[in-house]
Amino acid sequence: MLGVLVISLLALLLGCSLGRASRWFESDGSSLIEQIDQLLPQTQCAQCGYPGCKPYAAAIADNIAPINQCPPGGEATVTALAELLNREVIPLNPEFGVESPALLAVIREQECIGCTLCIKACPVDAIVGAAKLMHTVISDHCTGCELCIPPCPVDCIDLVSAASSQSPL
Repeated sequence: MLGVLVISLLALLLGCSLGRASRWFESDGSSLIEQIDQLLPQTQCAQCGYPGCKPYAAAIADNIAPINQCPPGGEATVTALAELLNREVIPLNPEFGVESPALLAVIREQECIGCTLCIKACPVDAIVGAAKLMHTVISDHCTGCELCIPPCPVDCIDLVSAASSQSPL
């Protein structure tokens, strides 16, 4: 019983210490990386050459990457980043892709074989389904990053304009 009491007291002390330390190291949400990340489109598409928007934001903040590598964000994002960082506005680098309207993945469910490869490839968990059962895309979560298309063995995923896929209720 004494052992349980000692361990509980120790856990309480450590918990309080961690709580106090978290206030010292707390982020106020205004770090440069976070500000840059908020301007990026959060598609997590990796078209910029980084595995997601946050790593690309860190590379921009560290002057490793230029501000013009985000095709989903387009010229508007380049302009916003240039303003934030007091840099010159430069054109979107076509080496990373071209600006296009927002896209949405749509699975032709009757052709889906339920392989789950698209689910594994989706960086934002916008595809639901189970093995050997059809899958579908949660349109409110899909960023149109296109990463689900290459792994699909039956080519049953299409990209459509996000504006045209909105249906009135």
